[in-house]
Amino acid sequence: MQALDAVLERMTLDFVGNGRHKMTIEKLLSAEEPVLLDVRTLPETETVTLAFRHQLTSLVISLHELPQRWREVPQTATVGIFCPHSVRAAIAYTYLRAQGVESVFVLDGGYAAVCEWARPGAVLPFLKG
Repeated sequence: MQALDAVLERMTLDFVGNGRHKMTIEKLLSAEEPVLLDVRTLPETETVTLAFRHQLTSLVISLHELPQRWREVPQTATVGIFCPHSVRAAIAYTYLRAQGVESVFVLDGGYAAVCEWARPGAVLPFLKG
């Protein structure tokens, strides 16, 4: 519980107001080891899959599975978390930070921003391989 206390104590108006817990999808892609963490439920991810296999590593771990699966999140990567309205992403952010995962961020704009970025012209410059 002390780890959660420490995370919450850092979430001051300055921290949250300046979006220090957020990152754009473009900034995530410029990271050395970008990971996209989708915390939507299985029915949501089966309806619209956002894997971006050629641009970054994608993980699908529903928020309710995170307590059992959080160790699957690479500790050295830069992780951008998203869901439709960023509520679950913010919870996942707080949980992962309390577990000691340092480089995690809520994706600014959430699901809508990720889907907008998924247009062919936007993803083309980020193709790897």
